[in-house]
Amino acid sequence: MKKISIKVIKEDSASLPIYMTEGSAGMDVHAYLKEDVIIKPFERVLIPTGLKVEIPLGYEIQVRPRSGLAIKHGITLVNSPGTIDSDFRGEIKIIMINLGNEEFIIKNNERIGQFVLNKVYKVDWNEVTELNDTDRGHGGFGHTGK
Repeated sequence: MKKISIKVIKEDSASLPIYMTEGSAGMDVHAYLKEDVIIKPFERVLIPTGLKVEIPLGYEIQVRPRSGLAIKHGITLVNSPGTIDSDFRGEIKIIMINLGNEEFIIKNNERIGQFVLNKVYKVDWNEVTELNDTDRGHGGFGHTGK
């Protein structure tokens, strides 16, 4: 698997994102908190990571929810996947929401999401008057059944 070097500045006790297994696509990212944060049901909070990164031009980091938090507690990310652009240099913060029925406590250094590095391409729009036809055509939003 190809590796890309990314510069990172981390606050004193912040944790670097880590791959939990050899085959993991996403790196678990941790909360960087001075005190616990309680998320009430249907409440949104912005959780800092203590990380600033320099993503190479032509790449992005997507921020995705952790499946364990989602199924066990209803905790997910509001803008999923979130995008960290290559020209952003501020601290990465993650917008979390509690879709469960009970309050959820986020503690310092708790794994709160995943980072996935992706190659991105710039679009060069080619305006035309018609598109090639396909079997699907204009069908969408459940056109094949349920």
